[in-house]
Amino acid sequence: MSDSEKGIEIPSFFVCPISLEIMKDPVTLSTGITYDRESIEKWLCNKKNVTCPITKQPLTDFELTPNHTLRRLIQSWCMVNASSGIERFPTPRLPVSKSQILKLLQDSKSPHLRMKCLKRLKTIVFESDMNKRSVEAVGAVDYLAYIVNNPSSNVTSSSEVDEAISILFHLRLSQTGLKALFGKNGEFVEALTHVMQRTANDESRAYSVSLLKSMMEVVEPVQVMHLKPHLFIELTRILVKPISQKATKAALKLLIGVCPWGRNRIKIVEAGAVPVLVDALLDCNEKRIIETVLMLLHQLCLCADGRAELLKHGEGLAVVSKKIFRVSPAASKRAVRILHSVAKFSGNTSVIQEMLQLGVVGKLCFLLQVDYCGSKTSEKAREILKMHAGAWKNSSCIPYNLLSSYPS
Repeated sequence: MSDSEKGIEIPSFFVCPISLEIMKDPVTLSTGITYDRESIEKWLCNKKNVTCPITKQPLTDFELTPNHTLRRLIQSWCMVNASSGIERFPTPRLPVSKSQILKLLQDSKSPHLRMKCLKRLKTIVFESDMNKRSVEAVGAVDYLAYIVNNPSSNVTSSSEVDEAISILFHLRLSQTGLKALFGKNGEFVEALTHVMQRTANDESRAYSVSLLKSMMEVVEPVQVMHLKPHLFIELTRILVKPISQKATKAALKLLIGVCPWGRNRIKIVEAGAVPVLVDALLDCNEKRIIETVLMLLHQLCLCADGRAELLKHGEGLAVVSKKIFRVSPAASKRAVRILHSVAKFSGNTSVIQEMLQLGVVGKLCFLLQVDYCGSKTSEKAREILKMHAGAWKNSSCIPYNLLSSYPS
């Protein structure tokens, strides 16, 4: 039962304008409006919200000042109304200030205190989203990046590097922070690649992949045109020996995102990704993973080397064709696109006959009969069938009931 239902009139200035409940920890914004800390922190931590909820004034200062006077008034009011069942709020825990974070960063420059300070910084980051913003705002990211960038020096240890990567991952950096972390020449990408090469800590490798993915999503395309081959080798290793489903998805999405730029598509193929992806399709039963693998495989099959690697694998064409109708409409669309690339650019006699024997032609004919993947995919299937109509149209391998679907 709420206080209003108990017949107790609550002073209006005790109520948070966002939650419409009594404030447990009132804090005041630079605009002069007071809110409950939890409510205003949630508002401010949404990156789309950069104004005061009440005044709509743009905020340049996100500092929250505790309103001690109002809190004491609320506590006194709760005590006066205790006989009516109103409970006194516990004294709120004091939030970490920017000055405290700066002091922690300064102390961590002392080698014998560094690990202790990093662990404390990680605890601060875990406590709240506002703490994450404060840690980023005081420049902690640059210091953490420095630790990761110097793993083999006498300055840092491998455990300190692991801790720094963990903090950077859990900070959930803003776009500006991620762009700064990437650096002008992708120095931090190189640092994370070296960590992935050397560390035996699977958690650090998983965090590194996720950080790389987040950075690649916000930087300019020209900045990902010169990624080094050893990065793609490390990402392929993660696909060969998965750390976790989350790390696998991050690696796949990262590779998909950088594929179109520069020679990245070729570099991914040269890293051995195609046979690894085919093997993943053979072994995986998770729908989202299969869909993402097919998306990447389609990107790689847009180049001649990628198609050659697919056809070189004994199960390449077969496993792609098997995903049509068996997983989801999205998976079927991507499988048809892969087959379209193969049929259009690599359709020699042996490949054409293999597609026929695998039942690909029959599936494409059936696809034209049903509305399963949409008109664009049906058009792709029609194009494939028309490309090689001379070799396929009169084949006994096509089921009789599907012959009528063969495009004229």
